[in-house]
Amino acid sequence: MSRYRVIHYLLGLFLCLGLFSSLGGDQVALAAQQAGDGALVVSSNQEEPAAEEWLEVIAKYPVLREKSGEEFEFQLELRWYGKEFREFDIAVSGPPKWEVVTEAGLGTKVAVTDRIGLKVADPEKEYPVETLFVKLTPPKGQKPAPGEYKATFEVSLGDIYESVELTAVVTALYQFNFYPATGRLNTEVTAGEDNYLTVRVENTGSIVLDTVRFSSGTLEGWMVTFNPDPVESLEPGLAQEVTVTIRPPDKVIAGDYAITLFADSEEYSADPLKMRITVMTPTIWGWVGILIVLAVIAGLAIIFRRLGRR
Repeated sequence: MSRYRVIHYLLGLFLCLGLFSSLGGDQVALAAQQAGDGALVVSSNQEEPAAEEWLEVIAKYPVLREKSGEEFEFQLELRWYGKEFREFDIAVSGPPKWEVVTEAGLGTKVAVTDRIGLKVADPEKEYPVETLFVKLTPPKGQKPAPGEYKATFEVSLGDIYESVELTAVVTALYQFNFYPATGRLNTEVTAGEDNYLTVRVENTGSIVLDTVRFSSGTLEGWMVTFNPDPVESLEPGLAQEVTVTIRPPDKVIAGDYAITLFADSEEYSADPLKMRITVMTPTIWGWVGILIVLAVIAGLAIIFRRLGRR
């Protein structure tokens, strides 16, 4: 074999090795690119470890609606999926100045302090479950304005933390009292004359009263009017005095009568006010009666004197 042929064979061999090397590098580069694009990658059998212990806090009804001044009671369920019994810290942050009370639902409700013990629950049976009640009460003697009032219930132990938001929706309360200014449910009037009685309308609700109107269940021939009528606007907590004018007929018989006064708005009607009215005879007739009695006495005296002289 000549020297030139050997050189040719060696050059061919080097060329073949270079070609195979180039193809292998391209495949490696393609595999690397595909791996970077997230395709055709063989996934490992290793997954992120799931939490071994966790806590659930569930509000049965996280949003409650009540009229202003009423109490809100939320029912909560706590489930602890852990390895053993644990004691958790609990806390409730309620609306400013509202009273917050937490109770356990153990048949008869027992007050809960700032800690609660939870047994281990079974994910298959969802047992045991600790039931809690969170009560939110508005400030004593106050009726909050309509709106949403938030509270947050929190449970924690180290890195374990769960919370739930509770919403108390306060709706408008339309309410007012209707009563005599003197507190008495009876009065005296004179027949045939205007007699005056003062009553009050007091807004005991949580919203402005608009257009409170008045009426009466009167006897035949009686006249009853109100001033002012209607009361156009009344703020919560305020009272408005109303003058009632009562005029019995001229010839009504003296004695006791009953009339009923009513106060109504579009949203609310107060309890009717039942008044006992004692009718007195007019003053002039009283004097006439006295004069008649005196005349009779004088006449009898004259008669007795004349008979005595005989």
